[in-house]
Amino acid sequence: MTPNMTRIDAKFAELKTQGKKAFVSYIMAGDPNIATSLEVMKGLPAAGVDIIELGLPFTDPMADGPTIQLAGQRALNAGMTLKKTLAMAAEFRNTDDTTPIVLMGYYNPIYNHGVDAFLVDAKAAGIDGLIVVDLPPEEDDELCIPAQKAGLNFIRLATPTTDDARLPKVLQNTSGFVYYVSVTGVTGSAEAQTSDVTPEVARIKAKTDIPVIVGFGVNTPEKAEAIAGAADGTVVGSAIVSQIAAGIPVAEVLAFVKTLADGAHRA
Repeated sequence: MTPNMTRIDAKFAELKTQGKKAFVSYIMAGDPNIATSLEVMKGLPAAGVDIIELGLPFTDPMADGPTIQLAGQRALNAGMTLKKTLAMAAEFRNTDDTTPIVLMGYYNPIYNHGVDAFLVDAKAAGIDGLIVVDLPPEEDDELCIPAQKAGLNFIRLATPTTDDARLPKVLQNTSGFVYYVSVTGVTGSAEAQTSDVTPEVARIKAKTDIPVIVGFGVNTPEKAEAIAGAADGTVVGSAIVSQIAAGIPVAEVLAFVKTLADGAHRA
């Protein structure tokens, strides 16, 4: 990697040379407990996952539907905290120094930890990027700009309601990738439709060179292939979290993840 290049940047550069789309998987840190969660996380790269989105459990996850909400509650009930989430990432880094980790969550736990201390600790734990869904661009001085200075990508969400007037503001300090939310509403609430996603991704890509990844409403290998084909890659979260919630053995969860990754990589 060149200086100032994050693992996320390096991963997209590698995928580009291979002519492949990115497959991003989301899991909730500590769900249903730290040991199982870490076992799943460690198995994701071999299952074809290019970037891991690690959910930071929070009591009031306003962008998430019931599946992710319940995962966060299970994790909190099992004693998961921000410090333990970073420790989980650090443990993962002991055996994998290349797979990017994006920490996805809400500002409150970070604010309580202290922004400066959090950025130092996140960087030391091997976190590469942040998605903090309740910090709009107007609050970039709070975390986004300090995070970029610390060498972390700050990934912003664009949605079907992000119009042409708003889009430049959303993109202005975004790095790593743009996360396009394919449906209006919360995670796991509706299926992504390729016909809706394609023109929206094109609209965003006309304004930025940053990769555009599409998430929300992707739950089958076929859907992963179709949605990845319309963008630079796709994210699957609720469908994987549902398997964990059902108590399905880790090996079977990872086999399911591989079918999704294979779908995205066929695009």
